[in-house]
Amino acid sequence: MAMVTMMMSRMMSIPPPSSSSPSLPSSSSSSSSPLATQSLSAPSSKPPTNLPLRTIPGSYGWPVVGPISDRLDYFWFQGQDTFFRSRMEKHKSTVFRTNVPPSFPFFLGVKPNVIAIVDCKSFAHLFDMEIVEKKDILIGDFMPSVKFTGDTRVCAYLDTSEPKHAQLKNFAIDILKQGSKVWVTELVDNLDKFFDTIESEIAKNGSSTYLSHIQNFLFNFLTKSLVGADPAVDPDIANSGAFTLNIWLGLQLLPSTPIGILQPLEEIFLHSYTYPFALISGGYQKLYNFVEEHGKEVIQRGVNEFGLSTSDTIHNLLFVLGFNAYGGFSIFLPTFFGTIAGDKTGLQARLREEVRKVSGSTSTRLSFDSLKDMELVNSVVYETLRLNPPVALQFARARKDFQLTSHDALYDIKKGELFCGYQTLAMRDGKVFDEPETFKPDRFVGNGKELLNYLFWSNGPQTGSPSESNKQCAAKDYVTWSASLILARMFQRYDSISGDSGKITAVEKAK
Repeated sequence: MAMVTMMMSRMMSIPPPSSSSPSLPSSSSSSSSPLATQSLSAPSSKPPTNLPLRTIPGSYGWPVVGPISDRLDYFWFQGQDTFFRSRMEKHKSTVFRTNVPPSFPFFLGVKPNVIAIVDCKSFAHLFDMEIVEKKDILIGDFMPSVKFTGDTRVCAYLDTSEPKHAQLKNFAIDILKQGSKVWVTELVDNLDKFFDTIESEIAKNGSSTYLSHIQNFLFNFLTKSLVGADPAVDPDIANSGAFTLNIWLGLQLLPSTPIGILQPLEEIFLHSYTYPFALISGGYQKLYNFVEEHGKEVIQRGVNEFGLSTSDTIHNLLFVLGFNAYGGFSIFLPTFFGTIAGDKTGLQARLREEVRKVSGSTSTRLSFDSLKDMELVNSVVYETLRLNPPVALQFARARKDFQLTSHDALYDIKKGELFCGYQTLAMRDGKVFDEPETFKPDRFVGNGKELLNYLFWSNGPQTGSPSESNKQCAAKDYVTWSASLILARMFQRYDSISGDSGKITAVEKAK
């Protein structure tokens, strides 16, 4: 258990086609969306006729030997980022064949062979549901046991062609729509409690190591918003819910996630086999029982409005809560905080000025609508997501034979081939983004919004809209709105904040 907790801690503290706007929240506190998706043209995956046809470079190597060699490079000798960059440079191509973990010896049913994609233009193919499918490949050819999700394949593992996908995706969208009624209030109230804790620890210890506090904030805020239940009504859940989700996530992701601890122990004990659900079954059942008892309204909607069973409703709700929302925010927010707290360029003063100009008094209640004129705040959120996407790898499988287009070549793809898009590198494509390795807070301000077409952190372009016909994150807009609200509240409350992705060392309260 301690090893899994370490894994989650390492993961969460790592520094570094166009459609209509989504429907807007309708509550009084969050009455409308200021960040309504721009009607911009999304990047096309249709092949132009003036590019040369090229054979995909790279190879999978000898059976067993090739996958093991690539696995050791990926986890040990090179690390994830160098693994992809070095192969791109070696093959002089942003599209190449390689192997990605997990692999031999105890993953005999998993095929590690992939076509890696590391440029922005090729990356767009991963979201064209006419040519790719997403069945059971959320984290690659390896799929954790369905026992972790109540012996059911939740929405994230379904392809859009499967009948149940529409039911579950629309249910997820509805969860967010209903949660929008309290989203801003719960976020700000629980964020203030988080900041109170940080201030107290700084006064006492000189700094605050804040990961556990972020996770408590997230668990409380998200459970109230998505489940409609307050964890405080069950002391056991209030005290252990976040920890349970950490273990539940860790056990599923360990075989494919770099940890960065002492090798070869990591390879021998963490990446060589799957972990059984039995290690967390008791804690997961407590979460299930809590939702069943205290989330009756959302369960009733799942059953009556979307035709789901009670069990399917609860397991999918827990996946949205635990994997998508809690897990994603837990990885993103430490990086986000570190970017702001560690800045030495004067960005904080600019953010503070914009926030207070738009929101007025430091005690003014924020709303989604209040974000519409905070261009710099929103741009900083997008730029952080570009450089440090919460999910580094995106997978898709060819639904049919087709030609994949990069910036400089066409490649013949055969039905059934698996793509692995390394998003961290694709989002640093120098042919799309100026100074791609540099954090530019104004990148998405003004005409820079055109670049939102190429921001793919959400399993689709930022200019897209989640629907039953695609696999884009149902909470795409809620993530960016929430991050902008967190940043706005930070500079309503403080003149400055110092620290990094692991700790806050000082805060200067607003004068």
